[in-house]
Amino acid sequence: MCGRYSLTATPEEVQAMFAYADRPNFPPRYNIAPTQPIAIVRIELGERRFALVRWGLLPGWVKDPSQFSLLINARAETAAEKPAFRGSMRHNRCLIPASGFYEWRKVGDGPKQPYWIAPKDGGLVAFAGLWSDWGSADGSQVDTAAILTTNANATLKPIHHRMPVVIAPGDFERWLDTSHTEPRDVKDLLSPPPDDLFTAVPVSTRVNAVRNDDGDLHKPVEEPAPALSAGKPNTNAGRKETKRTPAQKRPDANDDQFDLF
Repeated sequence: MCGRYSLTATPEEVQAMFAYADRPNFPPRYNIAPTQPIAIVRIELGERRFALVRWGLLPGWVKDPSQFSLLINARAETAAEKPAFRGSMRHNRCLIPASGFYEWRKVGDGPKQPYWIAPKDGGLVAFAGLWSDWGSADGSQVDTAAILTTNANATLKPIHHRMPVVIAPGDFERWLDTSHTEPRDVKDLLSPPPDDLFTAVPVSTRVNAVRNDDGDLHKPVEEPAPALSAGKPNTNAGRKETKRTPAQKRPDANDDQFDLF
């Protein structure tokens, strides 16, 4: 699961890691949320290209987006079979540059505590992504994307049971090359990342509000002590993930809106 993330590296740093042909300019983003534009890297005409797309995948066969669930994540284990994702798994795989992401953990009876999860050594990571081009009846077109998720590694398990799939730089080409690799050929890339890749630190609940988009969101705060009710476990493990209809989505609210798959 990934419902908020950051991309704060400079355009030059992102281009150096992902080796795309474009030279885009973009500002640092500390609190990227669903439905907002996100940066992806994909293959176009045989070369890597940078693109901005909407976060929330719309398959091409959707007739009315307002009646379709917001697909910000896709389960890596089942994406190749799910109607919403199987076309993209075969033809439209992408990389999503990120400086890190946020996850929330229930602490006793209190509010959920957000954590900033970033590479231990700093720098960038590449989330595995899927993209789709959707066209409306009036001829307008929008490109959209979702982040693939997998089981949490040891670092994330105490916080949440899912996390983004991370593609290592040495595997970029194989993941992106849909002309020569089918979903079964890249299945091995969809496992949890190494346990020592990320660190997780508690941060301010200011990240809950999309309007807050600044560097203070990454500053550590003191983790609240749990206040458990009798017999109530302090864990999210095994929680059923749910789909939400468009009317139930409130990006500023820190509820289960991101448990879509």
